[in-house]
Amino acid sequence: MAKDPKFTPREVAQIGWYTARMAKRGIAGENVHLGDLERKVDRIIDGAREREERQAAEQAAAEKAALKNRAKNARNVRK
Repeated sequence: MAKDPKFTPREVAQIGWYTARMAKRGIAGENVHLGDLERKVDRIIDGAREREERQAAEQAAAEKAALKNRAKNARNVRK
């Protein structure tokens, strides 16, 4: 199983809310359908993973641009 991403406070609250709703339904009986709430939690987790991947890619691009800019500035100083 993939490592869970770091969640935002909003995502933590949403997951907690859906978990509480699942628990409430669980009290009603064993045959109660929980699939809709499980899918919602899965979507939140998938969205958090995508957000982390996107942020990592943006961070890498920013670091690459900064390195390129430093190299360009170093060449201009030598002239």
